[in-house]
Amino acid sequence: MLFVLLVPGLLAFVFGFFAFRSRIKGVYFSIITQALTFAAMLLFFRNETGFGGNNGFTDFKRILGIPITTPSMRVVLCVVTGLVLIAFFVMARAIVQSKYGRVLQAIRDAETRVMFTGYNPIAYKLSIWTLSAVMCGVAGALYVPQVGIINPGEMSPAASIEIAIWAAVGGRATLIGPIVGAFFVNGAKSWFTVAFPEFWLFFLGALFIAVTLFLPDGLVGLVRRKKETRT
Repeated sequence: MLFVLLVPGLLAFVFGFFAFRSRIKGVYFSIITQALTFAAMLLFFRNETGFGGNNGFTDFKRILGIPITTPSMRVVLCVVTGLVLIAFFVMARAIVQSKYGRVLQAIRDAETRVMFTGYNPIAYKLSIWTLSAVMCGVAGALYVPQVGIINPGEMSPAASIEIAIWAAVGGRATLIGPIVGAFFVNGAKSWFTVAFPEFWLFFLGALFIAVTLFLPDGLVGLVRRKKETRT
């Protein structure tokens, strides 16, 4: 459980330290992270690494001696996941509303101006980048026992694209938006892959294009606009 926090945090800190010091940002930062993830995926596909190769890690049966396949344990894992989601949302909201969060927003909007006012953008970006990696590590640790398997295919670029679609559909520049988008997109995915499996990817692409053109603020922005018109 300790390694769940330490390993992704340490990897993110080392990579972020060199990337942010080199002034890499924007689309170039995204390309580098995707390239490194893809390289890691190819490495983990090799059987010599000792991580199961193409099969990955399978046969997860127990947590602290308790079988994970029982209905009661599945309910517990689902409840724990929900509580962790709420806790991370509250923590993110507290960060955004703090002075630290306001500096992060200023760096996002005008990094050079923030630097000239005496702040060190590298320290702020590195800290929030490492924290986000730790949050992702916790999410992965909760995901694997419920699915029962983890293989290198989970590191494919398609996963990052799908997460970006969650944020776009739910509402960018909001905390609740990606959560709403994740529920909406994955709910649609569950239905489409059963009813129209061959059209799922086309629907996902059409959904992203439609949201970008007609709902730039996502579902959250649509709800807000409806509330404003009523008042």
